[in-house]
Amino acid sequence: MKKLFTFALLVAFFATSAFTVNKNASIYEDNDIVDVAVATDFLSTLVAAVKAGDLVDVLKGDGPFTVFAPTNDAFAKLPAGTVEELLKPENKAQLVAVLTYHVVPGKVYSKDLKDGMKAKTAQGSEVTITLKDGKAMVNNATVSAADIEASNGVVHVIDTVILPSM
Repeated sequence: MKKLFTFALLVAFFATSAFTVNKNASIYEDNDIVDVAVATDFLSTLVAAVKAGDLVDVLKGDGPFTVFAPTNDAFAKLPAGTVEELLKPENKAQLVAVLTYHVVPGKVYSKDLKDGMKAKTAQGSEVTITLKDGKAMVNNATVSAADIEASNGVVHVIDTVILPSM
């Protein structure tokens, strides 16, 4: 069943319209989480946010980290002007809270997920994992690509920006 679930996630990953084939995919495991995001065109908004939040050095650290990485399309779903507001220096604390809500300390692979599982984020709040119809969800975000290995953790691509209670 676990192999079937992993296979289904990989199929969903390759079928997702937001997915752009990256010719350097085989070198990801030698790169840290930031390098993986930088090398992935559809994560450029996340990269800009991580830079604005001064979290590059943290996410290049030893970890391990599990990052639920929203795509550019996920950020585009937010109300107009939200990303621009979060990127302003005066809103850095709020930006950091949103970004660290997408990070779970340790490595959590798709095979480790259980329906209803809760995971404490680096921001301090919990996210809830739901498994339904062969799909994994983190709060209201669907995992479109799972288990992207990095040297200091693992990345799961999600289709929606998840927001902590503020």
